[in-house]
Amino acid sequence: MGCFSEKMHPFPLLLLVILLSPLAEAGEIIAGTECRPHSRPYMAHLEIVTPEGHLAHCGGFLIRRDFVLTAAHCAGSSITVILGAHNINEEEDTWQKYKVVKQFPHRKYNSLTIDNDIMLLKLEKRASLTPAVGVLPLPSRFNFVPPGRMCRVAGWGKTGLDEPGSDTLQEVKLRLMAPQACSHFKYFNHNQQLCVGNPKKTKSAFKGDSGGPLLCAGVAQGIVSYGRPDAKPPAVFTRISFYRPWINQVLKKN
Repeated sequence: MGCFSEKMHPFPLLLLVILLSPLAEAGEIIAGTECRPHSRPYMAHLEIVTPEGHLAHCGGFLIRRDFVLTAAHCAGSSITVILGAHNINEEEDTWQKYKVVKQFPHRKYNSLTIDNDIMLLKLEKRASLTPAVGVLPLPSRFNFVPPGRMCRVAGWGKTGLDEPGSDTLQEVKLRLMAPQACSHFKYFNHNQQLCVGNPKKTKSAFKGDSGGPLLCAGVAQGIVSYGRPDAKPPAVFTRISFYRPWINQVLKKN
């Protein structure tokens, strides 16, 4: 997929639905498998009310008991975070729901180019750590994960362009690609982003997966950011290690 005559513009992977629509549901990752319930205790499901009054869905992940990490393009007028969920349409006693009291999108986030697509969310109170709710470790500033590594991404995003989903948490294995594989994306930056997903495969993250973590050897190395409108891999993920100084600064002040 790396040989395009024109540069592609980014296509954010959040799932947008009309507020109060009976179809206001997220699907799942493309060509993935359902996670064992609560086996990914760091996963957060974000219910976002946009400035236009629509409902959008993103993923995210708990990195401190009172902070969730996600994508900056998942910002909204208000956000509710659900922790401890598997099926987002069936509330269980494992659920913990929190309002977000402050959103910290990266100060250099650009909604046109979708670079610096990273945001911290401060919860109204600290989450209780349980078997279904836990925190995920982040890489150090100098932990530059190389192409070729096989990683995993989880989310409640759509299963295909027109596919409905089961609303359960899905996961897929994706390979980190060389930066040349993302050369068709006009604004791709290898230092700040990861090129994820073999173009010869159908496996991918898609709408609704935005903000979810890319795990490589148990460490969150990336955040689902954007891809092609037709969902063909690779997709672009925010490289977390590059932003560790900024993350540490926000956490320290809050």
